[in-house]
Amino acid sequence: MIRINEIVDKIAKNNPDADLDLIERAYIYSARVHEGQNRLSGEPYLSHPLEVADILADMKLDSVSIAAGLLHDVIEDTHATPEDIKNVFGEEVFHIVFGVTKLGALPLDSSQARQAESIRKMILAMADDIRVILIKLADRLHNMRTIQFHKESKRKEIAQETLDIYSPIAARLGIYRMKKELEDISFMNLNYSEYSKIKSRITQGRKESEKYIETVKSFIQKKMMEANLKCEVLGRFKHFFSIYQKMINQQLEFKDIYDIIAFRIILDAIPQCYEALGLLHSMWKPIPKKFKDYIAVPKPNMYQALHTTVIGPFGERVEIQIRTWELDRIAKSGIAAHWSYKEGKYIDEKASKAFSWIQDLVEDQENFGDPNEFLENVRIDLFPDEVYLFTPQGAIKTLPRGATPVDFAYLIHSEVGNQCTGAKVNGRMVPLKTELETGNTIEIITSKGHHPSKDWLNFVKTVKARSRIRHWIKVQEKERSLTLGREMCEKAFRKYRLNFNETVKSDKMERVIADFGFKSLDDLIASVGYGKITPLQIVRKFSPKTETEEEQKSILTKVIGRVRKKKPRKGVVVKGVDDILIKFGRCCEPVPGDAITGYITRGYGVTVHRTSCVNALKMSPERQIDVEWNIDSGETYPVKIRVRSYDRVGLLADVSSNISKNAANILNAKSEANEDKTVTSLFTIAVEDTDHLNRVLSAIKKVKNVQEVKRIDH
Repeated sequence: MIRINEIVDKIAKNNPDADLDLIERAYIYSARVHEGQNRLSGEPYLSHPLEVADILADMKLDSVSIAAGLLHDVIEDTHATPEDIKNVFGEEVFHIVFGVTKLGALPLDSSQARQAESIRKMILAMADDIRVILIKLADRLHNMRTIQFHKESKRKEIAQETLDIYSPIAARLGIYRMKKELEDISFMNLNYSEYSKIKSRITQGRKESEKYIETVKSFIQKKMMEANLKCEVLGRFKHFFSIYQKMINQQLEFKDIYDIIAFRIILDAIPQCYEALGLLHSMWKPIPKKFKDYIAVPKPNMYQALHTTVIGPFGERVEIQIRTWELDRIAKSGIAAHWSYKEGKYIDEKASKAFSWIQDLVEDQENFGDPNEFLENVRIDLFPDEVYLFTPQGAIKTLPRGATPVDFAYLIHSEVGNQCTGAKVNGRMVPLKTELETGNTIEIITSKGHHPSKDWLNFVKTVKARSRIRHWIKVQEKERSLTLGREMCEKAFRKYRLNFNETVKSDKMERVIADFGFKSLDDLIASVGYGKITPLQIVRKFSPKTETEEEQKSILTKVIGRVRKKKPRKGVVVKGVDDILIKFGRCCEPVPGDAITGYITRGYGVTVHRTSCVNALKMSPERQIDVEWNIDSGETYPVKIRVRSYDRVGLLADVSSNISKNAANILNAKSEANEDKTVTSLFTIAVEDTDHLNRVLSAIKKVKNVQEVKRIDH
């Protein structure tokens, strides 16, 4: 276990003016309240906050950040209260600790809702003080380093969340060193077989590779010395997850990936970087379209370097990065490198501007009531890969790659987006779903009185556009549901000789509204229009059941009983409702074990989707209804899977055999050979639940030449 003295020495070396007293007080307090607690590894719990503080010290953060790192778990895991932290350590430390604290005690319906709420809180605090997320990332990094003490299912869950949320945040903040470590540990826990294959292949060829690195380095160093350029040349292996991604995305074998090794040249000044680039290109032929000048046009996270790929000394491709020592520091530490280490100073304006995407997320998050929708939009904002566009006046605007004129319109202003009827790209009219490219000049054509279309949700890319379109649809649906709900209530009340318009003014109606869990009469009536509750349920609150109704109910029971005998549907239970027609979304094909949600469709009962389904996320939250799996069902469910492999005789037979051996029925199969000697096979198989599906996928992965097996949506 690392000692506090080592951390204090490191901080004093980085920043002689650091408030070491604050850090030592935070350590003593943390040690006292965590006393007697142990981690899963058996180590004292105090080892965790110490490791987090050490990571923050390596990032050269200020004393307040490191003190908050030592205290980050005390509110959640000990008897310490927020007031104690505020009184002992001050407002600034308290603000950061409270921002980092997870929301484990929140009374939310699901772990997904808790995760969404925790991330929502983190982003809100992050916009206020970026140190919150730096501590959260350090916390996650140490938890990932000790992940082996969890059960396998928990390891996979944590690793997936890290890959989905935390490593993209690290990348967005430019902290590439942390991003790579988070990705590799997640990869190892999610797909150990592929991880170990890549690791063993790199280990096997390490001696030969290291010899190659020294040879290329000597060529570069000699060329730079001839021009009197003082520099350091480094050669390194790329991290395993990035190699795996390249293998999957480009359908390559390990031996076909040319850039497993990359080189870096570090110099003193930016003009020297361009000089070094010229020398490299005079020595080795550059590959067209493989040169990127991130010094002149920095990445959104402020990363700056020159990237080039050349034909090396042995006819192979060589990837080289060129940057200064200062740019190298920023590339490793990201936003932390822009933090002023002098106490009491805050992040500079230039850095704040670069991370304005956090503020955009905060502004839009207020529109996301549904946790799945919120998490989806966080992920959209974390994988930007941006394009640079021009307004007709020449102003530069940035959007994620794949964005459309509708996204551009909403970026300008919400009303411009709502009233958008057409767009010109470089002076030519284009469809609204056209994907924009860097350098395009965009002109938006608007028309007063025009409204957003639901179809726009199929192609817009930005969170802002999605949230504004959904908000419009929600408002429109509520208006329609209000009208429909009022008509249905009036008709039902007349049937029982009650006057609906008079009843709504009575005191009893206030109690009825509260009984159904609504805040206003409009919400209750709209709920009838959506189909969530029936007018009869409201009538019963004002009128006791009549004999006629009882007779009708008994007849209805007989009819339903007959229907149930004909076609049982026991796979899914709608909470609080019996005897309702259920169908499964063909778009996502849920199976037991998947997180699911139901949507009321008038005339069709309830349609069940996976909570992550894109189509489910487009639907109005008002139509959502809670559903759960009936574990005693015994039914099978169709699932579509894709198998990518290298072609050989008997491949399809072996894959089919492994599916059948695991008691899964093949409902449909389609296989297609590609020009690069790979085969893409699509199977629809019948499985009992996600555990059954995972067993089948694991069995297929063991087939010789199979590269990837994945469950897919339609």
